[in-house]
Formats: sequence, C-alpha cells, structure tokens
Amino acid sequence: MPTLPEKLQATLGAIIPGARLQTMTLPDVPELELLLLSPDYPQGSLSEAQMQRVMNNPLYWVFCWASGQVLARYLLDNPAWVRGRRVLDFGCGSGVVAIAAALAGAQEVIACDIDPLALEATGINAGLNKVSLSLSDDYFSVPGELDVIIVADVLYDRENLPWLQRFTERAPQVLVADSRVKDFNFPPYTLLGQHDSCTLPDLDESAEFRDVRLYVADSTGYSGIGGAS
Repeated sequence: MPTLPEKLQATLGAIIPGARLQTMTLPDVPELELLLLSPDYPQGSLSEAQMQRVMNNPLYWVFCWASGQVLARYLLDNPAWVRGRRVLDFGCGSGVVAIAAALAGAQEVIACDIDPLALEATGINAGLNKVSLSLSDDYFSVPGELDVIIVADVLYDRENLPWLQRFTERAPQVLVADSRVKDFNFPPYTLLGQHDSCTLPDLDESAEFRDVRLYVADSTGYSGIGGAS
C-alpha cells in the first residue's frame, strides 16, 4: 500500500507530469521543513489538457507562499500570541503557519482547509516537524471556542473578503498575512507590520507580491500582546 507521501506524489504527477515533491527547509523559517514542489518542476508550456487539470486542481499546498513564511516567522518570534491557546489556521495549505503555532506553544492548533490534499500534506508536514495538529475540512463544523484565528494568503480572490468579518465573529483575535490586497481597509483590522519574503519554490514574483503585510483584529484590548517585529 502506498504511503501518504507516495499518494501525494502520484496525484501531483497526474496533474503536472514530471513534477515531484521534495522536503525543503524554509529560508525565512529554518526551524521548519516542508514537503513542497521541487524547484526543478516542469516550467515549459503545458498542453491544454494539462492546463485544465491544473485549473481544476489548484495545488496551493505544494508551495509555501510568502505570506505563510512571514506569519510563521512572526509567531515563532512572538509566541505570546498563541502560547497555551486554542488556534485555528484557516486555509492551511501546506500547514506552515499551523505548524509554527504548534511549535510556538499553542495548546491546540486546528488546521482547516477545504482541499483534502492540503490536509494530507499538512498532516505529513506536521509529522516532519514533530508536532500534533487537529485537521478539519469545514470551518463551520469546528466545535468550541477559539482564542486566535491565523490566516495567510487567502485574500487572492476578493470574493474571500467577507471571511474577514466571519473571523472576528468567531475569535477575539485574528492575525492575517497578505500580499495581494494593497488597499486593505477593513476595520477593525489594523496594520501590525510589513515584511519582504518570497514563495517557495521561488515563482520569481514581482516585488509587489513579495511585500507581505500583517494585520490584526483584536477585541481583547491587548493587541500589543506579541509586539510588532
């Protein structure tokens, strides 16, 4: 019976022939390693059928996006945000931010994503980093109270913006990392910091998308709990 990494590799190869997964250490977060798309992935022209498979199966989990690196780094440098607390990582992708929260001392981290492959990858990556995560494919079915919601790089589609309000209705503190929305004006969120990073493997993105902003919504009155880095 194939192992989970083998199943993910087979799935990736069926969508992008010749692509493979590789365990990589993150340049901005060397404490973590993730199973990601190898930098030597095929970058030539895809056939129409291959392009359609990519469109139908967005492989967000094979990348560690710049916003994920920044938020993971921030949590490890400012663990008071999550230490001893119940945390939900929305749109976990590769699991990088959820894993960082667990390493920073969270009591429980729920990694949430609608993509079953992302959840499988997150589970594998949690094992690589020797942390335990809870996995969920439905934000609304997660029971109980949450202390903090952490979110990285899910605002690439403006149809996702209503989630910003849903987060504040569910948790007293929300941390958002984003490099896509440059006209971000969504009270009660305020700018917490600004950082330069890149996606891994490097997509050679423009400086615009390497510019990651951190935002916080905090109804506790202690928005300086972690301090800005």
